[in-house]
Amino acid sequence: MEINYEMDTDLALEAGECLTKKGETVDGISLKEEEAEGGKVRITKVEIQNEDGAKRMGKPMGRYITLESLLLRGEEGKEACASVLADYIEQLLPGKWKRILAVGLGNRELTVDSLGPKVVDNLFMTYHHTGDGLCGLAPGVMAQTGMETADIVKGIVGEIRPDAVIVVDALAARSIHRLGTTIQLTDTGIAPGSGVGNHRSSLTRESLGIPVVAIGVPMIVKAATIAYDTLSAVLQILQMEHSSKETGEKIAAFSPEEQYELIQELLTPEAGTLCVTPKDIDELVYCIGETISEGINMAVYP
Repeated sequence: MEINYEMDTDLALEAGECLTKKGETVDGISLKEEEAEGGKVRITKVEIQNEDGAKRMGKPMGRYITLESLLLRGEEGKEACASVLADYIEQLLPGKWKRILAVGLGNRELTVDSLGPKVVDNLFMTYHHTGDGLCGLAPGVMAQTGMETADIVKGIVGEIRPDAVIVVDALAARSIHRLGTTIQLTDTGIAPGSGVGNHRSSLTRESLGIPVVAIGVPMIVKAATIAYDTLSAVLQILQMEHSSKETGEKIAAFSPEEQYELIQELLTPEAGTLCVTPKDIDELVYCIGETISEGINMAVYP
């Protein structure tokens, strides 16, 4: 069984970090770092340029822009982060476009999965008045509708013929430090439910026939990932102490894949595929949802 213990993330930034940690270099992957708002917002641009890079990263070819900032967790930095977000939405959707369909993925009844619907609720919709600008929907999840989300979106795209689609969803991260502090934008689209391993039909330029920008925020980390990181830290301590050095070396002799597989086997009977989310998830969804809404509004109505 192949254990993808280090790629268990929706963030291209983290997938790239895993390759760097292993000392691997891959042709067809470019990574650039920038700062905005006086260094308060860290920006990482990852571009996957060929099939080899896509295979190694476990992500489709395209551009991935990650904004990281503690400002996302509060009200004070909302306007600054929204302005930066708007700039990069415009970069991923170059040219002139008049009609944008916004899609908020997720289950609004489940707080950790309600980011997409909350963003759509706060958008400034004008399509019903002018025939242009923003229109949007929160199609729910298959358990609620009995339909594939992609089929619902395709039907609406075919009816109103927007110039582009902006999709918002909650994601999974590998690092707990990125929960509620990170926004990823990409022009590769998204697969609804991918953050919790529930892959559905994708929303992409290929499937919809128009440009698709996906905006996602990591809200969960898998428990096995946290346990693996904790084990790695414990091993370092064991190997440093003379009395426990032998025990630490024996466990460290396992490959990373074997260590992760062991953790999954130990956790699964009790916790299943347990995911962990911050205790202040309600506040995070509210604050970040408003920031993303404002960023989209600023990009569509400059």
